[in-house]
Amino acid sequence: MIALIQRVRQASVSIEGQTVGEIKCGLLVLLGVEKDDNTEKAKRLLDKVLAYRVFADQDGKMNLNVKQANGSVLVVSQFTLAAETNKGLRPSFSNGASPQLAEQLYDYFSQQCSRQINTACGKFAADMQISLINDGPVTFWLQI
Repeated sequence: MIALIQRVRQASVSIEGQTVGEIKCGLLVLLGVEKDDNTEKAKRLLDKVLAYRVFADQDGKMNLNVKQANGSVLVVSQFTLAAETNKGLRPSFSNGASPQLAEQLYDYFSQQCSRQINTACGKFAADMQISLINDGPVTFWLQI
């Protein structure tokens, strides 16, 4: 399971011109589900995302996690993160989870996240437009 996390000043997700989720300061989490993923991996990844220290403390060091920074999380499904890109000029998605498994684990991740912190979400498998102001920029690839 993969999370591409970006520290943002604000972020929103829209579908057909309608905003379906938005946050102010926090993390945009683009979530990719691979074929061997399960709820245990989803839980471990969520724990890491929420504990990852990417926000500045009073000394300017990245020493605070999103909860300590009083931030929020915007979770968006992104199956292209599971792409195999080592060969050729066209990505292969053979490492990606089936749509059923991916949706189940995306929902699980999002629901568990919302139990711990203010969370907004995109819509699984929808054609979405993401707007954000990346703070830093600060972007990390987390994989379990």
